[in-house]
This record gives sequence, structure tokens and C-alpha cells, in this order.
Amino acid sequence: MRAYLILFCGLSAALIAVLLALNYAVDPYLTHQWANPMLQRLRPAQEKLNAWGKSYALARLRPSTVYIGNSRTAWGMPVRTPLFAASSVFNAALPGATVADDMHIVRHAAYVGRLDTVVWGLDAVTFSMHGGYLELEPGLLAGDAAYPLRRALLTLKRALSTDMTADSIRLLAGTYGTVCRSSLAFNGQADSACISSIVAARGGAATAIPVLMRNFVRGAGPGGDAMAPFDASLAELCRAGTRVRLYIAPTHALMQDLLYWAGRWPDIDNWTAALLKVAERRRAGGCDLRLYDFSGYNSVTTETTPLASGRDAMLYYWEGAHFRDNVGHMILQRMFGGTPTPLPADFGVELDGPMLAARRAALPGEREAYHRLHPKETALARRIAGESR
Repeated sequence: MRAYLILFCGLSAALIAVLLALNYAVDPYLTHQWANPMLQRLRPAQEKLNAWGKSYALARLRPSTVYIGNSRTAWGMPVRTPLFAASSVFNAALPGATVADDMHIVRHAAYVGRLDTVVWGLDAVTFSMHGGYLELEPGLLAGDAAYPLRRALLTLKRALSTDMTADSIRLLAGTYGTVCRSSLAFNGQADSACISSIVAARGGAATAIPVLMRNFVRGAGPGGDAMAPFDASLAELCRAGTRVRLYIAPTHALMQDLLYWAGRWPDIDNWTAALLKVAERRRAGGCDLRLYDFSGYNSVTTETTPLASGRDAMLYYWEGAHFRDNVGHMILQRMFGGTPTPLPADFGVELDGPMLAARRAALPGEREAYHRLHPKETALARRIAGESR
């Protein structure tokens, strides 16, 4: 009996060792890869364990410029830009992230490297202390000298999982999926081929927009309890001498109109004013921090959607929730200067007290014009807003 027990334990240990070695070497989710050919292999459009790969890449690359935010930043903010030609840029934004997740990532990036510039994308609906990115485990984030060892042990632990084993086997067998490359192959920016595949799988932009609208209006933010921790996170960056550019993301006007019809616009307005107070206080203390607003009704955000145009694609948006990287280039140009291409005059402003007052005064007229010129989108926003109440 004892011999059988020893044999069983030995075989079990051998099997575990084989599976561990297989998953660690194949690494289908790229949990511990950087600057090697594995980043170039094709994979399915949906990226698993994105937080694992990006947190590891941050520790290895130690970029001087980092983008923070959710999927709007991950999909739309380009890392290849002449504005940062002399520095290393990494898009650390995580799809589904809330501002609570953002704060964890930016603190990790600051700990493992020396941040010169942080570009932080903000959304009212995701401005919440409720973590939205479930894969962002505490062990992935640096905070002490034991981080490399802790991270290595966590990676080994994750390698002992059935889903990773199954996907390792699929990858070796050539059945894992060959759609696009990991965001790590583009310094964190999502591969446009991945995004195209995701939108197509949702039935195209026209089909995806109503689904995304229902998800958008259910966002927990803006949460008042998030502003103080957010301010504290900015204070850490300011003390380190980091240049900070905050931007309110240009979700399509249809999404913003949805929040209006849902009765949430007073909360959005108060949130914007609170952001401005935080930004002005940090600037008064000597921090190189600026707040820009690209939301509202302008020539970019009011682009006619496929719901009304009948076209398959849009110029500025993948669908209603995510802008394309041509818009991301415009955002960067507005915030950092440079004149590679002319910018729409009405797209993006730096917020201060007078500018916020002017935007508040202009908003009702702009909204009314949007309703008049886009009746089909307006009717949809009203209907979905009614469903959410």
C-alpha cells in the first residue's frame, strides 16, 4: 500500500511538473513576455489576462510616458506618435477598468520606473472605487523589494490551471486562433485587427451600439468617494515631478445623450466641476497638470452612426463607445501641441473656470441641435434610457 501511495504521489508530482513547464514555456496569455518573438504570434481577438501581460511589460520596459484608462484609451490612444519620439511610450489602459484600477496601475508604473508623463483618460461612468477589472490581482503590482519574487511565484501558480493548459495545447496544435497580435506587440495599444474582429463578432457597429449603450448607462460612476483617492494619486505623481495630462474621453454624443435622458447629467456636470477643482489645486501647488475635455457635442462626437447612415463603418469611431486612433492623435495634438494635421476647432478644450462656464452655457443649444439633426439616434437614446430607470 505504501509503495502504491509513493508511486501515486510521484506520478502526480511528475504530471504537475510537466504541465507547469508546458504552460510556462508556451505562455498562451503572454503573462511574462517582453521584447521577444512570442509577442508577434497571432492569437484570438479577445485578449486573456491582459493585466498580467501589461503589468509585466511595465516592469521590463520602464516607459517614460504611460497612458492610463479603460478600453477607450486602450483602443484609441496611439503609442506611435512624433510627440514622444524621443521617449518610450506604453499604453497601460485596461478594458473594463475603473478609476480605482487606474490608480493601481499608475502607482505600479511609477514604482517600477521613472515616469516623465502620464496621459490619463477619464469617464464619468467608470469613475468609481469599485474595481472593474477582475484580473488585476494585488500580486501583479509592485510595492516593495520582494515584487520580482512574488510576481514569479504568482506566474507559476497561474500556470497550474486547466484553461491555460487547454489553450497551450490548442496553440501547439494550431487551433488556438490566428486573428491578430497581442497589444504587447504594439506597446500596449490594441491591434486594429483585433478590434475589427470584436466589432464584427458583435454583428457590426449598428448591432453593437445598442448593446454598448445598455452597458454604458449601467456604469457605477461618477462616485463621490473616488475623488479623494484620485486626488491623492495625482499628488503622488506631482511630488515625483511627473507631467500629467487628464482628458475626459470623447465618447460618441449618442452615449452622452443617453446619460442626459437617463437623468444623470447633473451628476456628470458636478463631476466635471470637481475634477477641475482638483486640477486647479494641483496646478496652484506647482504641478504640471492640465485637464482637457473632449466630450460634448462637436464635429467629431456627433458623427452620424450606422444606425442612421446605413454604412458599415464610421470615420472616428469603432461604434458608439470607442474612438479610433485618428481621434487619439487629435487628442494628443490638442494636449501637447504640434501641427502634423489641422485639428477641428471645436474638438477639445483645456478646462478652467471661465471655459467650464462657457461650455455649460452652450450645452443646451448644442444638445437641441443634435436632437434636431439626429432624430433616429435621439429616439434610441430616449428608449434605452427609459429601460434603465
